[in-house]
Amino acid sequence: MFFALTDEQRALAASVRDLLAGRFDLTAVRAVVDDPAGDGHPVDLWKAIGEQGWLSARIPADHGGLDLGLVDVQVIAREFGAGVVPGPWAATVLAGEAVLRGAEPGWAAAVLGPLAAGDLVATVALRGPGGGPGPDGVAVRADAAGRLDGVASGVEYVGVADLVVVAAIEGPGPGTAGTDPDVGLYVLDPSVAGVTIEPQAAPDGTTRLAALALTGAAATRLPGSDAAALAELSRRGAVLAAADLVGVARAALTRTVAYDTDRVQFGRPVGSFQAVAHHLAELHVAVTMAEHAVLYAAHAVDAGLPEAELAVAVAKSKANQAGGDTTAAMIQYHGGIGYTWEHDAHFFYKRARRLIAAFGDSQWHRERVARLTIDSVR
Repeated sequence: MFFALTDEQRALAASVRDLLAGRFDLTAVRAVVDDPAGDGHPVDLWKAIGEQGWLSARIPADHGGLDLGLVDVQVIAREFGAGVVPGPWAATVLAGEAVLRGAEPGWAAAVLGPLAAGDLVATVALRGPGGGPGPDGVAVRADAAGRLDGVASGVEYVGVADLVVVAAIEGPGPGTAGTDPDVGLYVLDPSVAGVTIEPQAAPDGTTRLAALALTGAAATRLPGSDAAALAELSRRGAVLAAADLVGVARAALTRTVAYDTDRVQFGRPVGSFQAVAHHLAELHVAVTMAEHAVLYAAHAVDAGLPEAELAVAVAKSKANQAGGDTTAAMIQYHGGIGYTWEHDAHFFYKRARRLIAAFGDSQWHRERVARLTIDSVR
């Protein structure tokens, strides 16, 4: 079976690259990174993204969206990773997924239309401090009236968000040993009483992270949400993070090969040295495999295939490895200049490190692969 992007999807990727090259290159990225006190949300870029329809990719046409699949959305995420693009695009798309799947039709229409138009910024708060994907990582609790208490950590761009989708434990707790607690997804206006936003230090200057501390904050429950809805949202988040990672990895590798083709030591291009050339070739294979794993995972989620959970775990694990190894090699193979603040290599390295931990790190996903394969046949 030949499995690859369609001509339309490749054209979409090219249009994203062209816009970023012309309107938000690495010089613009550096301006965001060099302003850690800023909100990290370039308004002109946001408007351009909205005009292109990339905020509405997953939103149905009757809400003003493009009604595309996750395979198409990961194309955009991959190009944003290659450009180390700042801003709340991925968080807004993921929040839109939650509303699309869980809200009542009238309420969904009131939210999805503005999201598609770029008039609303949204984000998700799905885990507590140190928590992983899934119910056992949630540290917010909801009472019967929909009031939220607890802390969500590592929330992207909550400082500029108009709404937040929060995962919260419901009821008295897990109840039976070994079972997941009841979970719901809640839509929260971060300006209501009982919400405290505490900025968190993030080595990756291409994003902004914060903890969301909630004390009796009123929120609206998405009626279709439960532990399965949280799992589905986390899978989609993992695919987007993995796509971003392989975009970072491919760009880092391409830039490194170009640099070592031109850089001369001992009268020869550095890239012609066997040790360097072989390592770069191995990295190319690893990135290519990760790209295809992410593409298949997006397809499996889109199609609701039985192996979707396994495909996502494999994809995120491979993307984590490729992203970490390639960006570290980028610094090493750029020599002394690669270690400096003035060079762009650290943008790629730090973004990869953040994304490796997002929606499950390598250990978490490898353990899931083991449970879904080895443990399932015992």
